[in-house]
Amino acid sequence: MSYSNEQHSNPKTDLEIARDANCLPITELASSKLNLCPSQLVTFGDNKAKIKLDAGITKEEKVSGKLILVSAISPTPAGEGKTTTTVGLGDALQRIGVRTAICLREPSLGPCFGMKGGAAGGGYAQVIPMEDINLHFTGDFHAISAANNLLAAMVDNHIYWGNQSQLDTRRLTWRRVVDMNDRALREVILGLGGVSNGFSHSGNFDITVASEVMAILCLAENLKELGGRLGQIVVGADLNKKFVKASDLNANGAMTVLLKDAFLPNLVQSLEGTPALVHGGPFANIAHGCNSVIATKTALKLADYVVTEAGFGADLGAEKFFNIKCRQSGLKPDCAVVVATIRALKMHGGVAGSHLRKENINALKRGCENLARHVNNVRKFGVPVIVALNRFTSDTQREIESFKDYCASIGVEASECDHWANGGAGATTLAEKVVSIIDTEPRKFQLLYDDHTPLKSKIEIIATQIYGADSVTIEPSADKKLNELQNQEFGSLPICVAKTPYSFSINPNLKGAPTGHDLKITDIRLAAGAGFVVAVCGEIMTMPGLPSRPAAADIHLDKDGQITGLF
Repeated sequence: MSYSNEQHSNPKTDLEIARDANCLPITELASSKLNLCPSQLVTFGDNKAKIKLDAGITKEEKVSGKLILVSAISPTPAGEGKTTTTVGLGDALQRIGVRTAICLREPSLGPCFGMKGGAAGGGYAQVIPMEDINLHFTGDFHAISAANNLLAAMVDNHIYWGNQSQLDTRRLTWRRVVDMNDRALREVILGLGGVSNGFSHSGNFDITVASEVMAILCLAENLKELGGRLGQIVVGADLNKKFVKASDLNANGAMTVLLKDAFLPNLVQSLEGTPALVHGGPFANIAHGCNSVIATKTALKLADYVVTEAGFGADLGAEKFFNIKCRQSGLKPDCAVVVATIRALKMHGGVAGSHLRKENINALKRGCENLARHVNNVRKFGVPVIVALNRFTSDTQREIESFKDYCASIGVEASECDHWANGGAGATTLAEKVVSIIDTEPRKFQLLYDDHTPLKSKIEIIATQIYGADSVTIEPSADKKLNELQNQEFGSLPICVAKTPYSFSINPNLKGAPTGHDLKITDIRLAAGAGFVVAVCGEIMTMPGLPSRPAAADIHLDKDGQITGLF
């Protein structure tokens, strides 16, 4: 593979590339690539649309395509490029002549204005319109925030007007949300200012992507199920310690109305005109980390191959994709791709960020232990796996060869990719290998644990088999909650671990593939409507904060009204 592309020597920004793109009108894209007619769409201008769900698109008798999951090694500041690879692979599959669709999560404003940046891919492997997707898009996140906060308002209103359900203000669990990193809202006091403002009590804010409403929207398969799941949300307990649900407050009907349009999958396209369904956006470090089930299943009925992603590394995103999303939806992936970069692996091998451009074979080999664990973790689910080496300009040929040798030593094929600089053309070898694996390797998909495994045992299985932990410590208050859930009707639910994404351990600075560590559970939260139990680990926050210099400080409108500094 040749890397003489000018993008490596004189790179354009993502925004510059996106603005130069000549995209198809969305109705033409839908017709030519997905066989959808205009009446099956709700358009947002010329380049965005929602797909209606009343058109029989997802009927069972329709043949489903092949599902490819893209995950990655543990993330580092050096970059891995999971979303970029997802888009690049989708474009490459289209290039080799198969009908393809891409399924991504919607970006959150929090990271966009914080530290991480956008989530629409990068270079010549991105989805467009990039500015819209990374900002307000079609308003889905605003609708989710509104539905979440409507329930919060109805909880406080219920208490104010007599509290018929006898909600115990000491045991309220429902949190307000905002789609922004705002650490000042983690712990707040509500109802100050006198009798007319209600009863004073403590409260909390999460970021919207951590909301159970987000998870419910991403896991429900129709509006009826959406409303039912919303009704099962537990908002707190009464004076007899009995759970009070959203349906007890008659809130789920109005919440469903607010989410009616947001529930429809969004359709956009890549730079190369590959259809992309961008819908839902739970973080994998604090939620279940996958795009919506309805978007994935819709894509599978419209395309022969569907490429989707799961957030952060495979220890979080892929594990939750399998154990939560696939468990609830019946999806069975045909292949998994684990994305790695030489830069990131050298960082896992102990190299500081300032020295990553220097060749370091020994550090690369040490860092590859992180890759090996992720590959082995995916194999535990019975899914064929291939490694995508997302190339950076600084990679040396000796490092590339050493990487390939390591992959061969653990029995996994590696494909070198350059989609960031060359679009789909830079990932055609990966695409061909993925198709070959799907055609030749049998799928033996299996879950890591069954429904009837006790909740504590589920946590221990994830900790020991996925994270490489030796033990699990559950703080007394969390242990009490876990026992209460186990003894009620919630013992069969899967576990959603909220943990730092930067390490297999709860210490974000512990790189590579650590062993012998302890997984400390500090809190347990019930997401009854979403259908899982959240185990909060270490010091992870479900409301992030901004860095010392947030990206928002460099985002402006220029004299022509064009956005600058976005990426």
